[in-house]
Amino acid sequence: MEDYKEQRDRMVSYLRASGIVRSDKVEKAFLAVPREEFVSRDLRSQSYVDTPLPLIRTGQTISAPSMLAYMVEALELEAHHKVLEIGAGSGYAAAIMAETIRGLGDSTSPHKVLAMEIDQRLVDFARDNLKRCGYSELVEVILGDGSLGLPDQAPFDRIMVSAAASEIPKPLLDQLAKNGRMVIPVGSAAWSQELYLVRKDESGKVKQDYMMDVVFVPLRMDSSLSRDEP
Repeated sequence: MEDYKEQRDRMVSYLRASGIVRSDKVEKAFLAVPREEFVSRDLRSQSYVDTPLPLIRTGQTISAPSMLAYMVEALELEAHHKVLEIGAGSGYAAAIMAETIRGLGDSTSPHKVLAMEIDQRLVDFARDNLKRCGYSELVEVILGDGSLGLPDQAPFDRIMVSAAASEIPKPLLDQLAKNGRMVIPVGSAAWSQELYLVRKDESGKVKQDYMMDVVFVPLRMDSSLSRDEP
């Protein structure tokens, strides 16, 4: 049997030593969430290799740990934040964010992390993974078109987009709270994508800061897709 905890500890030590993980709260979250439970069974041996991995033959991937760490650190999560993820995939990123928030202690206004996914197979996969790992009370996975967000649940203090859009979807900008942050890859081709940190100030003015060049799967859109309930 693979010693996944030892591998996880080594991976997190590398992320911390390299400056990718900067905060104790994010470090503790990566140490707590078992990535091997969120990858395809036949790829478990690669769980702690710092690379994206394909998910159950859907064409989607689970992000490399270092990329996810960059994004989570940029969000600067706090205990009271209401968080939306676009592109739930296997549920791993949502679990990391939920664990980061949980590790900050009691919140006066607790929220589930809401994670949208357009592929029903991945909705089921993510829900199973989160339930098995004890995160189903902290994360809600919702079938729907992530480019439209969740207007009935808005505004969101933090939004993570885990797929590349050709441009930042206006509904997500509209649903970002004042003093909110969003991380999103933008670009229509895999070789020309850029990761942005989007911030909205108290007056509602939006600022976009380039973070790095990236490669993500494209954001799929289907405005006719109805949302379901877990």
